Amino acid sequence: MSVINPTDVPIHELLSRRKSPYAFDPNKTVSKDDLIALFEAARWTMSSYNAQPWRYIVGVKDRSPEVWQQIYSVLLEGNQPWASNAPVLVLGLTEHTFEHNGQNNKAAQHDLGAASAYLTLEATARGLYVHQMIGIDPDKARQVFGISGSLEPLTGMAIGYLGAPTDVAETFAQRDQRERQRKALSEIVLKGSL
Repeated sequence: MSVINPTDVPIHELLSRRKSPYAFDPNKTVSKDDLIALFEAARWTMSSYNAQPWRYIVGVKDRSPEVWQQIYSVLLEGNQPWASNAPVLVLGLTEHTFEHNGQNNKAAQHDLGAASAYLTLEATARGLYVHQMIGIDPDKARQVFGISGSLEPLTGMAIGYLGAPTDVAETFAQRDQRERQRKALSEIVLKGSL
């Protein structure tokens, strides 16, 4: 099933098909080749000073179940019910110190977001879906994975194939079915002209 977002003007199909579902197909895994391609797309993302401050911890339910379960354990309670069907769970981290000068990288979170967006577009091109979430417990992630120093656990991602409404509780199925909306351009472009 392909989703098309109701854009005001035509945009690239990869962007208009992107969706963050709650329902993932519990019976379909993500191939190793596809998964490598997603992270290769992230690897080639632009970043401040080309620092590439994004790091990922990847758990694949059928290939690295212990890591998958560890990531699942650091998701906030509200994300765990629907994320349980995702064949791939990812923890996104930022490196806050520039390697070239030891200074604070104020763009680290922005750059992690950009890398995760590139990953999401590659996933969409391959018929996969990504649901990004801020709902993780960073302190628990540090403990579970032994993270220290200037690395910060920041985000989670669920990756897989689109599931059916019956694959999740009704409250999540309803969220997947509601009309997609975005703010008008006039609300996000504050000055200047298009």
